[in-house]
Amino acid sequence: MDEKTEELREIFMDVTDEDTVTESQEEGRGSLADDQSEEDVEAGIRAVVEEMRERYEFDTGLDDDDLVRVVRGYFEGESDTEIAEAIDTDRRTVFRARLDLQLLRDRDTDAPFEMADLRDLLVDDVPVSEIAERLEVSESTVRRYRRVLRAQHEARQVSDRFRAGFEDQFTDAELSEQMTSEVKQDGLEEATEGMESESDVSF
Repeated sequence: MDEKTEELREIFMDVTDEDTVTESQEEGRGSLADDQSEEDVEAGIRAVVEEMRERYEFDTGLDDDDLVRVVRGYFEGESDTEIAEAIDTDRRTVFRARLDLQLLRDRDTDAPFEMADLRDLLVDDVPVSEIAERLEVSESTVRRYRRVLRAQHEARQVSDRFRAGFEDQFTDAELSEQMTSEVKQDGLEEATEGMESESDVSF
């Protein structure tokens, strides 16, 4: 390693506060910045979950750690099956947990009947058995979509505040990571600008 290369290496280490420098200069998973961001996200999600637990009666026995994982999986694009495997439970439990957390997927309302019809019957206090007969579906299907309607109703009552609270955690983490990356890049460019000019001189 020649003198100029060593100087550039030292400058980079000062800017990034890294112990080692790789060819790609990529920050590996598990770095201090990433760990701090992960901790912030976990804490933020947990705070929203705890607030919801105080307000609502959850339909599953999942603890807060599992519910935090459900939220993360949902926003990271995992299916209910994938989330279920991660927390060692079944897809049905994850589905109920999502609804407890007011995290609905578009296909949750893909019912074999008009959701408005079910809503009207529920408002009229028609028994589940009779609703199932009228809509020509099983009682379990009625109960499934009743949960969906309840989750929608609860979310509207609070103007989707809890979902927004979850979303904020991921948005803040992405912005923080982006800003950290930009600061490091700007600092490196400023620190090496003079060195690059000097290295372009022909002797």
